[in-house]
Amino acid sequence: SLSAGLDLPGRFLFAILTLMMLIANLVFLEEAVYLYRKIPSSKKSIIIWINATAPVIATTSCIGMWIPRSTMFTDFTAAVFFAIVIHKFLLMMIKECGGQKLLLKRFENDHFKISTGPCCCCCLCLPRVRITRRTLFWLKLGTFQFVFFRPAFMFLSIVLWTNGNYTLYNLSPKGAAIWISCFVGVLTIIALWPVGIMFLQVRTILTCKKIIPKFALYQFIVILNNLQTAIINILAKQRIIPCAPPLSSSARGAYITQQLLIMEMFLITLISRVVYRRRYDDLEPPECMDEEAGDKNQTP
Repeated sequence: SLSAGLDLPGRFLFAILTLMMLIANLVFLEEAVYLYRKIPSSKKSIIIWINATAPVIATTSCIGMWIPRSTMFTDFTAAVFFAIVIHKFLLMMIKECGGQKLLLKRFENDHFKISTGPCCCCCLCLPRVRITRRTLFWLKLGTFQFVFFRPAFMFLSIVLWTNGNYTLYNLSPKGAAIWISCFVGVLTIIALWPVGIMFLQVRTILTCKKIIPKFALYQFIVILNNLQTAIINILAKQRIIPCAPPLSSSARGAYITQQLLIMEMFLITLISRVVYRRRYDDLEPPECMDEEAGDKNQTP
């Protein structure tokens, strides 16, 4: 723990950030109780999982801030949880369309636009893919592979780290960190692609269910938890973030990342409560009621 080595401003900053983490968890718990009581059972666990993303990342960052030696394990926990949430977000969009059967029936003559980010946003010549049960399976597989491989690579990193063969900031070709980071980066891009494809297809019909702000919050978490962390790590590695004894550049980079994530996830938790807080019963906005009534009439 660093509490013994902190001056008064440092203790005050740590106390404020810890308080923000606790408030974020209390807000999530209150929201989880509300969602558990109001949401239909088919959507309950998925939406609660998605809402838990920001509080979990804030909690793991706070633990890593107070106990620096636990950083590998807190990063492992956050990475595993976020990998599951990417898959859950794809499933949530399918559920909000009434489930896979109704989604296929609604878009039976339509096609997915696959020239979207982060994989193929520049490849505008790619053909559109017909929406079938098989294409939905491949989209789900694209996010599910991340649930399996991300924890596997993180576990391998911890095993190598305990054996002294893995250093996070050693980016030389002979080190394991650069190769594991590259593999995880490719898997992340592959996992984010199906979510982008599905969002482009359903964003119009799910406007009444606030899918655009929900997707924006999801994108913010992706950027802050991955891209922001990677940029700060590179700046620390290049000594652009100066050392401040007893902290090295790498240690200061880790602290900056954790402190920023706590503040950012605190704000995202509060915004998520507003976005996801609606009446989850039969009283839907008029456009949603018209769509659901049409679906029921078309269902044999």
